[in-house]
Amino acid sequence: MDKKVTVVGAGHVGATAAQRLAEKGLSDVVLVDIIEGVPQGKALDLMEAAPIEKHDSQLTGANAYEATAGSDIAIITAGIPRKPGMSRDDLISTNAGIVKQVTEQIAKYSPDCILIIVSNPLDAMCHVAYEASGFPKNRVMGMAGVLDSARFRTFIAMELNVSVENTHAFVLGGHGDTMVPLPRYSTVAGIPITELMTPERIEALVDRTANGGAEIVGLLKTGSAYYAPASASVEMAEAILKDKKKILPCAALLEGEYGYKDLFIGVPVKLGAGGVEEIIQIDLTADEKTALDKSAAAVEELKGVLAKL
Repeated sequence: MDKKVTVVGAGHVGATAAQRLAEKGLSDVVLVDIIEGVPQGKALDLMEAAPIEKHDSQLTGANAYEATAGSDIAIITAGIPRKPGMSRDDLISTNAGIVKQVTEQIAKYSPDCILIIVSNPLDAMCHVAYEASGFPKNRVMGMAGVLDSARFRTFIAMELNVSVENTHAFVLGGHGDTMVPLPRYSTVAGIPITELMTPERIEALVDRTANGGAEIVGLLKTGSAYYAPASASVEMAEAILKDKKKILPCAALLEGEYGYKDLFIGVPVKLGAGGVEEIIQIDLTADEKTALDKSAAAVEELKGVLAKL
């Protein structure tokens, strides 16, 4: 294939992302992990599924970064996952060091690639990768809004007993408890959900969306979500690889948009071959802007923690 994607971290999220990329026929995939044998074994296992799944993607496992050279995209999932009782923010000191080291290696071997950050706390890790890579802002982004919006869409479809394909939703802000689902911009077959359910039910779905990751951590007890996060990162990669100009909510570096500066925060962006090709600014009500300000303040606080590490 003429496209190559590196996935850093061969845990549940990384291995599932590699599977999605290969089975969609989007690219060849290099799976990297520090644990000897794990990326090699998972890559071989996925290759042996190829005759059945009917794709010709080549999958390679590696413990070093030479094999990643010339990648078009790097999806960074490396880091420790959340455990019950932990917030995403509790991971910051450990994962900041991991993401910095990983990003430096990726930038060394693939200086023209686009970075999609999945590691938590997501918005803070985008800052780490941005600084460690030295890449322009359009080539560093975070997977948050796509996942959070998918969760909101799922809950809307479940509530109204409709196909998820009819649902559209936007979730802005930081990837955490302060995320900002926008019911006004969330629709079923073009009909705003504010016309289809009561404010109380909408609020319940908004709350469930904001705590969607924690709900799964609580159920699994020994890990965190990975199917939906992997799918979200691959949807972003597909938009870039195919130059789709797709509007998706992603963590992007704002330089004045929405009134914020030097901050990675979830907003609607146009994704294409150049990465973040445009930041879409939408009108917000006073309440929505207040909620987004609160979310931005939480991200700013994490950025301050990073500065002290």
